[in-house]
Amino acid sequence: MSTAITTVPDHEPRDAEIEPRDTETITSPEAVQSLMDVLTDPDCRAMLAATSDEAHTTRELSEKVGLPLSTTYRKVDRLTDVGVLAEQTRFDSEGSHPSEYRRVVEGVVVSVAPDDGATLTVTSRPEEASVLASRQ
Repeated sequence: MSTAITTVPDHEPRDAEIEPRDTETITSPEAVQSLMDVLTDPDCRAMLAATSDEAHTTRELSEKVGLPLSTTYRKVDRLTDVGVLAEQTRFDSEGSHPSEYRRVVEGVVVSVAPDDGATLTVTSRPEEASVLASRQ
C-alpha cells in the first residue's frame, strides 16, 4: 500500500508555466525522518509557505510567521540542512548584505510500503533544479 501527500497549485498552470522539474528519491531512514520532521512542524511549514513567492531574510521570516527571532534562526537552520530552503545573499546599495532564504522544492510525495518503510520523492521548483541536484 502506498500513501501520497502532494501540494496543489492555487491555479491551473498555463502551457507556458509547465517546465520540467527534477526529482530526487530519498530512501535513507535518517534522511526521510529529518525531512518528515520539518514537514510536520507547523512553524517550518509556515516558513516554507512564506518563501514560496520570494526570498526573505530571517528577520522578515520572523515577522511574517510571528515567531521569535531566535526560534526562526533555528527553524531556518533545520530547513536549510534538509535542503528545502536555499540561502543566498541579498545585496543592497547601503552596504548591508544579509542572507535571505528561498524555497527550492515544489512538492514531496511520501510512499509507504510494508517491507521497505517510507520513501520520499522530492520535486524541485523549475528554477531550482540545480540546487536539488547539488544536494546529492
